Amino acid sequence: MNTVLKRMGVGLGLSGLAMGLFYTYMRLHDGPVEFVPWFTISVGGPFRSGELLASPDDWTFLKDREEIEMETLNLGTSKTIWISVVDGRMFIASGRRNTWIGQIWKQWPQRVAENDRIILRVDDKLYEQRLQPITQGPDVITAMTESARKYGRGGAPQSDSIAREYVWLFEVVSR
Repeated sequence: MNTVLKRMGVGLGLSGLAMGLFYTYMRLHDGPVEFVPWFTISVGGPFRSGELLASPDDWTFLKDREEIEMETLNLGTSKTIWISVVDGRMFIASGRRNTWIGQIWKQWPQRVAENDRIILRVDDKLYEQRLQPITQGPDVITAMTESARKYGRGGAPQSDSIAREYVWLFEVVSR
């Protein structure tokens, strides 16, 4: 019995050590950690590479882009995100707003009020931006309809309450 408990303890200890080392690696990595092109761990360290460019007035060149990288300056972490581009304006939505897992797992949307500055990395080009919360109005329906079309998740929203109830929605704006 003692041998079994010792082995379980060693196994748990080694698992904890491995997870701690991997977490440290992710936080020190230049951007989100990517194992294979279609599977990205959503957290990484701050950007250390890329060319800083002026913010474009029109984000249409990203309309059909599946993913880009975003660094939140208030957390010092980066993540891979999905975007919606409507009439040259870029929107970022983060789901699970009113779920217990969303309240724990999704720290960056909750902390935008503290510091709304972000850096976007697209094809090794950096853009310093801000996130402006959108909670009501026609932009909510437009952005979420584009997101549903692009990613095939859920139907088009029927009212702007979706942002208040289910997702955090932000417009990417210049600093």
